[in-house]
Amino acid sequence: MSFVSRPLCVRSLVLCLAASLTALLATPAANAQASSGTSTLDRQLERIDFGIGAVGSFSKDVSGTNYLGQHIDQKTSSTVGALVQLRYTKSPWIGGEFNLGYARYSHDFNLYFSGSVQTNTIEYTAGYVAHPPHPIFGMQPFFGGGGGLLYFHPTSGGGKGLPSQGAGAYYYNVGVEKLVVPHFGFRAQFRQLFYLAPDFYQNYLNTNQHTSTFEPGVGFYAHF
Repeated sequence: MSFVSRPLCVRSLVLCLAASLTALLATPAANAQASSGTSTLDRQLERIDFGIGAVGSFSKDVSGTNYLGQHIDQKTSSTVGALVQLRYTKSPWIGGEFNLGYARYSHDFNLYFSGSVQTNTIEYTAGYVAHPPHPIFGMQPFFGGGGGLLYFHPTSGGGKGLPSQGAGAYYYNVGVEKLVVPHFGFRAQFRQLFYLAPDFYQNYLNTNQHTSTFEPGVGFYAHF
């Protein structure tokens, strides 16, 4: 072997050893980084739950006068609706939720209408939720509150041809929940929504009165 070829062989051997050592050192770091990323994702998913349930809808009747000085009584029928909730709980006292609700009921006015206005009502609200670390009879209590929008959409058959209307709303809720298996449980709660009674943009129906809807509900939730 020539004098020139020997250094080349040695240098190649050194480069191969360096590359192997770098690969060995890099593999644990990569695995640790992947493991850290996976554990971070797992921690975030463990803070999320998705719930669905049925809620009763009982609204307070309101009375007032319109711009013509005419007295108006507005009564809302009682019904059962649906509520979907997505929650993120960082700690017992820090959490948030998004609510999507639906109900169909009728508004009875004693002015100009021989019947009632049937509406589909959709709730879009978001707010704060806390889970105090103090079980009640083995169940986890929670409470919260927030705000958003109620959207009143008169039906094509019973809506009297009135336009849809949105109204700002705020709410509070209290309840309990319990996991029955590691990722599935039941939830019972009481909610109350506050908002301006709808007039469907008709001045003669406007009494500028606030009302509220009571919503007791039960359902299930999945915990990631």
